Amino acid sequence: MSTTSGPPAPVSVRSTVPSRIDRLPWTQFHWLVVVGLGVSWILDGLEIQIVSLNGPALQHEGGLGLSTGEVGALASFYLAGQVVGALFFGRMTDKVGRKKLFILTLLIYLIGSGLGGLAWDFWSLAIFRFIAGTGIGGEYTAINSAIDELIPSHYRGRVDIAVNGTYWGGALIGNLAGLYLYSESVPVEWGWRIGFFIGPLLGLVVIFLRRHIPESPRWLVTHGHAEEAERTIDEIEERVRHSGAHLEPVPDSKALEIKEVPPLGFRQLTKVFFGTYPKRSFLGFTMMVTQSFLYNAIFFTYALVLSTFYGIDQGSIPWYFIPFAFGNLLGPLVLGPLFDAVGRRKMIFATYGGSGFLLLITAFLFNAQVLSAVTQTILWCVIFFFASAGASAAYLTVSEIFPLELRGQAISYFFAISQGVGGVLAPFIFGKLIGDPDELAKLATPPPTGPLMWGYIFGAVMMMAGGIIARVIGVDAERKSLEDIATPLSAAKVPAGGITPGESS
Repeated sequence: MSTTSGPPAPVSVRSTVPSRIDRLPWTQFHWLVVVGLGVSWILDGLEIQIVSLNGPALQHEGGLGLSTGEVGALASFYLAGQVVGALFFGRMTDKVGRKKLFILTLLIYLIGSGLGGLAWDFWSLAIFRFIAGTGIGGEYTAINSAIDELIPSHYRGRVDIAVNGTYWGGALIGNLAGLYLYSESVPVEWGWRIGFFIGPLLGLVVIFLRRHIPESPRWLVTHGHAEEAERTIDEIEERVRHSGAHLEPVPDSKALEIKEVPPLGFRQLTKVFFGTYPKRSFLGFTMMVTQSFLYNAIFFTYALVLSTFYGIDQGSIPWYFIPFAFGNLLGPLVLGPLFDAVGRRKMIFATYGGSGFLLLITAFLFNAQVLSAVTQTILWCVIFFFASAGASAAYLTVSEIFPLELRGQAISYFFAISQGVGGVLAPFIFGKLIGDPDELAKLATPPPTGPLMWGYIFGAVMMMAGGIIARVIGVDAERKSLEDIATPLSAAKVPAGGITPGESS
């Protein structure tokens, strides 16, 4: 009589790696993580703003002689690249690790953006913009995953929100650079090309910093690399002690028992998202879509609103963008700590609801024609002071409420959905509500404000609805270990009191 044996059962390991990460004090090591990884959003903001400003130069004979439609299509190619990059690299970062991906995706961005400065016609530039977009899309998934897994739980909210908000720091840099590059001081044929090299030059510096950032020990321990995870956390703790901090030992009662699980297929992922976590999936969907719709509706048409309804010439519009971007940058930096202190649900409700309510008031003031270009910009600054923190909280939410093994994919899926709804539909709808600038210029009377008012009202209601939904079904994730928020799929046994240091789950 013969017997057959199947594949050996996966060996379980006990690990205190998550608790050891979350009990660390803030040190120079964490600044390295923030600066080395957080630059991704600065690069994205820089890219978007540089390209939005170089449209006239690309249409000029000294540029590439592009049509208005071709200039607009370049933004679509970049957006499509972001979606493809997020979906592809989101799965890869869950499969092969965070560090390999945040090095690779930055290299792809550097190559794509740099080649853009060497483009010779529309199609070459479109392809290079698509490549740069795939790199940035991949950055979103790998970087958000790595930051959340390396930053201690007491600081995770404020750090993630602040880092996501630095997009607007990049936009400010791009705007200020554009004021010079697209002025009479620089020949047209050189200004737009130089603009594409600013991001890669910044990225070259950062890529050296990233070489010193370790792989996520959390990813290592859940993917069969327990010994490497222990060595990595030992090295991190040594860096922390070297800075003068004293570390208390983590009791074995906080250990998590882990068994490696094979990579999940699409069917299994769908089951986890909509079978195990249906409320959280709905939460992530509504938060990402509502903030994306509001943002893209306003951001991609603000120049058109200033020129069409307030008569601001194109050359002066960048000056109005500076305070708008500054308000967006300041919001996450000022309000971010409250997401850890006051709580996720309360702050998401306040930022989503507050920005939506203010936009509602602005809609009626706009329709009453009592605003000027200056007061309109001031109101936008206040609205997006709150909305920017809320939008950053959307990325934080989808990256911390799902199990570690599919964190990158969760970010990529919700990012792709939000870009499809907000990045494609919102600018198109609001552009139609404003009307054709050439046709409006022929009117003897001021252009009608009613259609755009209803667009603003719709965006405001969507944003407030997103805040209400987050308040009702949101997750109290503040100051909790990621493993207490969503149990890893590879967890064989979870401590009864949770693993957050000094707290119960």
